[in-house]
Amino acid sequence: MTIKWLTALASAATIGFGVWHLFVPRQWNWYSYMDPAATELVLAVRAINFFFSFSLILLGVINLLIVFGETKSTYPLVVVLGASSLLWLARVVMQLLYPQGTITPMLQYGMLAGFVVVFLLYAIATFLVWRCGYCTS
Repeated sequence: MTIKWLTALASAATIGFGVWHLFVPRQWNWYSYMDPAATELVLAVRAINFFFSFSLILLGVINLLIVFGETKSTYPLVVVLGASSLLWLARVVMQLLYPQGTITPMLQYGMLAGFVVVFLLYAIATFLVWRCGYCTS
């Protein structure tokens, strides 16, 4: 696999998670767990979720633009791919320490597997860029 393919797969997953997360509050009925009178809390959760979702979408697009762009410098590739790797590593660690989806083991471990795969795709791409330079063809 090349750096471009690794990044394309990881970025598609990152963008997908971002788009999916836009619909999570309604899908899982988040606001039913909050007191309707706590309007600031509802607004804050809505804003944080939107910002998080938009950040994932933007990060995935930026990775694609940098890897498939015309740059010949490895520095931006290592920085952005490395940051993406660290982000997904943090998500893996959080899933191990404070697992989500514990309603069913399949969901809990499926989420963990998905997070690990995305992390590995970005981490391998980062390592390859760092190791061999701009060899993305």
